[in-house]
Amino acid sequence: MKLLRKRINYLVILLAALMGIVFTLILIYAFFIPQKYSFAVASYAKKFDLEEELIYAVIRTESNFRAEAVSDAGAVGLMQIMPSTAQFLSEMNGRQEVDLYDPEENIATGCSYLRYLIDRFEVIDTALAAYNAGEGKVRRWLADGENSTDGKTLQNIPYAETRIYLKKVKKFYKCYKILYF
Repeated sequence: MKLLRKRINYLVILLAALMGIVFTLILIYAFFIPQKYSFAVASYAKKFDLEEELIYAVIRTESNFRAEAVSDAGAVGLMQIMPSTAQFLSEMNGRQEVDLYDPEENIATGCSYLRYLIDRFEVIDTALAAYNAGEGKVRRWLADGENSTDGKTLQNIPYAETRIYLKKVKKFYKCYKILYF
């Protein structure tokens, strides 16, 4: 009986320690997988029929939630929108010019663009590749039998940067799905 109690005590201590470790890992994980700008993300996810987790994954990959981020190519803000893309979307939607440094306007524009690409390409991975590399490049890749066998899905992405980008977005998307279920 004493041996059984001793084993149960060890098991309880081990279980408590494991739960502490798991809780600590979740806190660390949450630090690296934040949900900033949640009001804007929720609002525009609903407006453009997108998953919040996907928007967060794109923002995390593109700018790591830095509203002032500017890429070497000139993409701006949280969702790293090219000014020419913002102008195209503004004209298409009959809106005024947007301030890409403003988090809400950037998220609205990025979500609008993501919806546009998903509607054009139908396959989310293909739309995400176009978000990174550009719509024209992805259309050329889809037309090349070495990159796509069905004209919709990319089996091969010629740009290493876009391959890495897609992997990162998908990784963060899974993280958001798990962490904020």
